[in-house]
Amino acid sequence: MSLAGAPRPTSQARQDLPPEWPPAPGALRASPFPHPALHALHSLARLLLFPAYWALDQLLGCCAPAARAGRLGRLSAAAGAGAALLLLLCSLPLALPGLLLWLPLQACRRPFCYQPPPQSWAPPAPWHPRAEPARCFGFLSANLCLLPDGLARFSNLPHSQQRAQAVGDALLAGLRASRYGATDSCPPQAETPRGTLVAAVPAGLDFVCLQEVFDLRAARRLVRRLAPNLGPVLYDVGALGLRPGWHLKLLGSGLLLASRYPLLRAVFRSFPNGRGEDALASKGLLSAQAQLGFVDGRRLVGFLHCTHLQAPSEDGPVRCKQLALLLGWAEEFEADSRRGGDAAAFSVLLGDLNFDNCSRSDTREQKHQLFCRFRDPCRLGVRQEQPWALGTLLSTAQLHDSEASSPETLRRALEHEEGRCRYLAGNRSSGPWRGRRLDYILYRRTRGSPLTPEVEQVTFSTALAGLTDHLAVGLRLRVSAT
Repeated sequence: MSLAGAPRPTSQARQDLPPEWPPAPGALRASPFPHPALHALHSLARLLLFPAYWALDQLLGCCAPAARAGRLGRLSAAAGAGAALLLLLCSLPLALPGLLLWLPLQACRRPFCYQPPPQSWAPPAPWHPRAEPARCFGFLSANLCLLPDGLARFSNLPHSQQRAQAVGDALLAGLRASRYGATDSCPPQAETPRGTLVAAVPAGLDFVCLQEVFDLRAARRLVRRLAPNLGPVLYDVGALGLRPGWHLKLLGSGLLLASRYPLLRAVFRSFPNGRGEDALASKGLLSAQAQLGFVDGRRLVGFLHCTHLQAPSEDGPVRCKQLALLLGWAEEFEADSRRGGDAAAFSVLLGDLNFDNCSRSDTREQKHQLFCRFRDPCRLGVRQEQPWALGTLLSTAQLHDSEASSPETLRRALEHEEGRCRYLAGNRSSGPWRGRRLDYILYRRTRGSPLTPEVEQVTFSTALAGLTDHLAVGLRLRVSAT
């Protein structure tokens, strides 16, 4: 599943060549298929499957609790379900050949799509640490619940396409803003990292990792927004179809990664141990290598690892196994870069890990070796959080309250314990109410690196209020020469 590029020159050879910026986009190709004919057949298969997919989606939406509220709602849902079922039956003659065409094509499909930036795209100036001792990098992680519309209604979040458009608009506002103007250099660092609650998308973003972007139409809406305004995007991530062990994967991983810096290579690996409804999705680890600049004649890179773990709260052992797998995969991915002579500025893990650091039911995950390998800036220890840390999972029942639907009013509510009790999901433990912090951005210094990453700020953002059931989490890393 790795995407191999051209052989990389040795360190000595690189010193004899002028640095190329941005690097030639030869390692990642736009099509996930090795031949245009296969891509065309895949598009045809999806076209044949779409009427049945849409009808099934509508049928599921009619079964959602919100659709059956009240007598009139039950009658409307019953009528809609009948129409959707009829359409589903009528579309089966198209769906069957579409499925028979789609399944074998998955064996030769690369497990993600790559959207290159437009020709007018200009990445940040390459970083040369000898001339610029420190540079800051901004990261954002957000679970968007962009499931097919019928499934999203079970989380009280209908209208996935409209929400995707609104999320794209909100992200653009953050991308166009810049806290420090046109430079990427850092201001003097504060003595200790701090957390802040804001109503906007953090300014100065360099890397955006999104989860639960399962609906492909919604993903394409986001890609059309992000690629021209940020840079290269990896989307439609997942190994679909029949997988080893006769597991059928009908949904991708839901991961989407966008970068302000050029991407050199990427690998996706699927977890083999999904259970229940999660077994139908190709959850796993997406690892990417971004080029940040040059140091001592070598490429200077950053590693990004994006994931979304098993969801049901009772599946702690499954999540622990997935954590062990992703740690090994991340090490393997980074080791390949070290063998090629690259210098690394940071390694960052982003995503929805589906456990928190306060619930006693999550003790196994809280004590996992993950927290020995990566640093969590919000965590002081097992079931010990920073005073400013917040839960990131919102209460589904309150998502459309007037106060929770506006970024500014939700921010003001979450500043007080009463508002956190009302709008954040979780169980009360000792001390003030925090809610469940499921969304993480962890970081570490890579082995043998001449550079040191340090946290400048952690951000909890309500910018997507009313559009998803999670707060967005931001991290600003200051990387400096040792």
